[in-house]
Parts: sequence; structure tokens; C-alpha cells
Amino acid sequence: MRYVTITTWEIADGNDYDVAMQNIREKRLPALKELGASRVTVVRTSERTSAAISEWPDEATRDAAEQAIEEVRRKVHSEDFARMTGEMKGAVVAEV
Repeated sequence: MRYVTITTWEIADGNDYDVAMQNIREKRLPALKELGASRVTVVRTSERTSAAISEWPDEATRDAAEQAIEEVRRKVHSEDFARMTGEMKGAVVAEV
């Protein structure tokens, strides 16, 4: 059963959103794909915030990548000046 994680992020005040997103698009999203994510979508939710939706083939694939995902998140924080503000995750139970 497919598995999804939704994380919310805030770019640090005084940092350029577009510059941070360029680095995230070029480095962080491909890293998640390499770890097994089948799709990663980022939605801008305000001037400084975004939500990242990562789709995985199943929970086991996502769980196997947990340690490496934490490293990606640390780099988003330390190199892209964004902090994670929330996380939700679970199995896909319905879709259209």
C-alpha cells in the first residue's frame, strides 16, 4: 500500500525563498527520489512556508530510508536555512 509523508517548512526570515527553493529542487528532492520516493511535490503555502508531499511505494520503503531522510532534513535546515514545522504520514486509503 502506498505511503505518504507531508512535512511543513519555513524559510528563515531574511533569506530569499527562491534561492532556498532552487537548492531544494536541485539537491534535496533528487536525494529523496534516490532513497525510493516515487514522487515529491512542494507547495508554497505563504511568503516563507511550504509543504512537501513525498509519496513512497510502501511504508517499508519509507522506513528503510528513515536515517538518510533525517540527513536530508538536517541539510535543509543547515544549508537551505529552513526549519521543519510539522510532519504527518500514513498509508494512502483513498484517492480519485
